[in-house]
Amino acid sequence: MNVPRLEKEIGIEVYATKTDGIGGRLRQVPEDFKVEEILTNGSTARIEPANIPDITGHGRYLTCVLVKCDMDTFQTVEAIAKRLNIDSDRIQIGGIKDANALTAQHVSISRMLPEQVGQIKTRNLWVYPLRFSNEKINSNLLFGNQFHIKIRDINCSTLTIAKREKKTKQELLKLGGCPNFFGHQRFGTTRPITHLVGKSIVLGEWKKAALTFMAKSSRYEHPESREARQTLREAQDYEEALSCFPPKLVYERQMLMHLARRRTDFIGGFHRLPKKLCQLFVQAYQSYLFNRFLSERIQRELPLENPLRGEHKVTIDSEDCAALPLIGYKQALSRGVQGGIEKRVLDEEGVEPQNFKVSCMREISSSGGLRTTLAPIIDLSIERPSEDEMNIGKKSMDISFTLRKGSYATVILREFMKPKNPIRAGF
Repeated sequence: MNVPRLEKEIGIEVYATKTDGIGGRLRQVPEDFKVEEILTNGSTARIEPANIPDITGHGRYLTCVLVKCDMDTFQTVEAIAKRLNIDSDRIQIGGIKDANALTAQHVSISRMLPEQVGQIKTRNLWVYPLRFSNEKINSNLLFGNQFHIKIRDINCSTLTIAKREKKTKQELLKLGGCPNFFGHQRFGTTRPITHLVGKSIVLGEWKKAALTFMAKSSRYEHPESREARQTLREAQDYEEALSCFPPKLVYERQMLMHLARRRTDFIGGFHRLPKKLCQLFVQAYQSYLFNRFLSERIQRELPLENPLRGEHKVTIDSEDCAALPLIGYKQALSRGVQGGIEKRVLDEEGVEPQNFKVSCMREISSSGGLRTTLAPIIDLSIERPSEDEMNIGKKSMDISFTLRKGSYATVILREFMKPKNPIRAGF
């Protein structure tokens, strides 16, 4: 089954299921894609809480729920900080949530009163307080995310949709889950360049990294953004670019302002960006390499659930699960056939694990880690297809499931939809 070129560019080269897809479109409106974060203690961040509980606990951190719609996580945190007149470092999150979606997640704000937070409520943003704690929100406290998704604009009959989704579901259940690929949004869906920036960073090619970030355009971008990037790529005049880069390209403009003053200080340009964004570049390149490792493992029909002898494994719920490396300066490659796959990919890319020790920006270096090859799909529920009220003559289908932290809903959805063009399909 053919995989779209865009997915191959981010290292996803295969499907796990053989059933024809139902097609359709995601996120026709952001509310079609709902995400609610779950902590390890069972606390779920609700988009629409039945009631807001009385504030309990004690400590220096106020734990809240952040509900946002059609907003970038980093920019949302900046907006909250500005509204509260505090430094954004006082606001901690456990994970990044989809921008083009309706999401709810936990945040902690240091030295903050509930009544101050309770005043933050707009059309696209709402923060409501839960409790005080001595522990700030971080990724170690996350269990996963609950997804409620509507697939619209399906051009198949009700019978065909039901038949295909049932068969795909059976294939995934037999597999034990879904290949744990990093999803489209990890790389930037309409402009998948974060891993390319990351590769240039780990190779020490800072000018190339900066120009890729600012000037590499995509035909799926807004024309104004695309034209601004093309102009910069051709002229490399940073001061002139500032006059034509639209205000919504916030981070590119931050880098441009620095380079307009110090034309060759590309490392300094990255220092002007949020640290978490710079870390994301390096992590995205790790993700790309992982996707390639996993794609070839599947193509060679190596097992996904159980590790082969000598391979990496992680223990989840008392069970050993197969795992592949996230390349870093401390992380060893796999052994055996899988190790051969990894070495060949790294040789093709011209990188080594030690490259992930970024001496010029130590804070974005990565020692590496392990990631399971399979993502369990918890409480998968699919409702009967219905008429799509937003697309006359087409069908829609509601699907819900829970994934552990770090796993991507779009990786599950692509198995059901098999999109020919992931961008037009809303991925």
